[in-house]
Amino acid sequence: MSARPERDARTASAASGRRPRVLVLTTSLLTDRMLLYTGFLPHLHETADVRIWASSLQNPRNAEVWRDTAARVEGFPEVGHYPQVPHNYVRRLNDFVWDFQLADPSRRSVQKHLRDRSQTASVRALRLPARLLARAGAAQPVEAWTERLLRRVPRSPDALRRMRLDPPDLVVSTGPFWFWEPAVVAAAKNLGIPVAALIPSWDNLSTKNRMVFRYDGYFVWSEEAERQLHRYYPESRDVPVHVVGAPQFDVFFQESFRRPRREFCEGFGFRPDRPVIVYAIGSPNFLQEHHGALDMARRVASGELGDVQMLVRPHPIHDDARMTDLFREFGPRVRVQKTSDPEAALTARSQNADQVADWVNTFRHADVVVNLSSTVTIDAAILDRPVVNLDYDPQPGQTDQALVHDINHVWTHFSPVAKSGGVWLTRTPDETADAVRTYLRNPELHREARRWMAEYVCGPLDGESGSRFGEAVGRMTAAIAPAIRAGGA
Repeated sequence: MSARPERDARTASAASGRRPRVLVLTTSLLTDRMLLYTGFLPHLHETADVRIWASSLQNPRNAEVWRDTAARVEGFPEVGHYPQVPHNYVRRLNDFVWDFQLADPSRRSVQKHLRDRSQTASVRALRLPARLLARAGAAQPVEAWTERLLRRVPRSPDALRRMRLDPPDLVVSTGPFWFWEPAVVAAAKNLGIPVAALIPSWDNLSTKNRMVFRYDGYFVWSEEAERQLHRYYPESRDVPVHVVGAPQFDVFFQESFRRPRREFCEGFGFRPDRPVIVYAIGSPNFLQEHHGALDMARRVASGELGDVQMLVRPHPIHDDARMTDLFREFGPRVRVQKTSDPEAALTARSQNADQVADWVNTFRHADVVVNLSSTVTIDAAILDRPVVNLDYDPQPGQTDQALVHDINHVWTHFSPVAKSGGVWLTRTPDETADAVRTYLRNPELHREARRWMAEYVCGPLDGESGSRFGEAVGRMTAAIAPAIRAGGA
């Protein structure tokens, strides 16, 4: 953390005559569960009044999920788009300038394998002026100009109105890379309200487009994330950065979410005395991973891997219920898990305590986890479950083979994990089956490397990350907000 002094929140509250007020933004079920099922809200509530704007409240079924929280929970304000000209072109120009300035291998790979295929010619034409601006060392001035331009666009008049009526002392964005929350951040900055950002996942800094808006403080998982933050966003060296751990994994350490193996297995018609292979599938918008799961399902159903069972886990954001039909023929040894409400819009999804318990126990009771370079690698490592990681494109024709290779061997966030020895990289479906067999016989294999991998990515793993996050937000509210507002920023 940077060296800026911070006062105790209780002291600041007493000095001001009222409790500090914090507004927390959440637009994903992945961040909802950080707020709902950790010590974040109880610890922050000790020193501040908390309001949450949650997009999942657009689904009436989620009102029950938020009912008993130590905060005032409201629906997320409406958000509009930037004009294509000039604002979106300026944003892309800024992204390109930083891509050339930083020369990050993840971003270069994404541009080569994905964006060159999808971006229009007019957007790709921005790369030449961006290269010249990067050579001139103009990345930071370009971003400052981009921020000023974007702040002039009233993307969320509703957010502006609500913050004028009831101004918080600090706005905390838990999704600063996504479409919705930066609109509220811009409105807050225009009102002189300090803003802070949680970096919600380990890949966001190196793979996502720029966080154009400058924040008055940051919260990150680990010391490695702090190093990356300082590299990609040099101005972050001048504001507080708190290493708090990965709050969403706190539930892995909570006894209340643990279920006996028999109970968990019976929920899928599985026998608890047989091994369970968990095959986790990521975003279908990125890679067509379900082909690998189908191959494994055929092997399990035929008995090729022995007397085993397989649970297919779709990504909770992208669970659209289609997987059930794809795998129906392989039952009863193969089942598909329901991870969210497939009928709801992505931002309207959340997870109740039972769904979180399903997530926790899926990895607690997995005997082997198979995936393709996703965060479930870390889920498994935290619970010391062997991880098989595909180093090949499983779809017919392998059109994304070069991309998969880069993710495992080049990308900034995943290549250290792939090289750690904590995952078993496989190059063919037969190798994947062999790795699963070996891990079923010897689950202790690669245990120490798995532990290193989990700590490298997540920082402290003690079930208290949400509490640290809440305490850090409380200190930041007390220290940053009064000072900045007094200075007229």
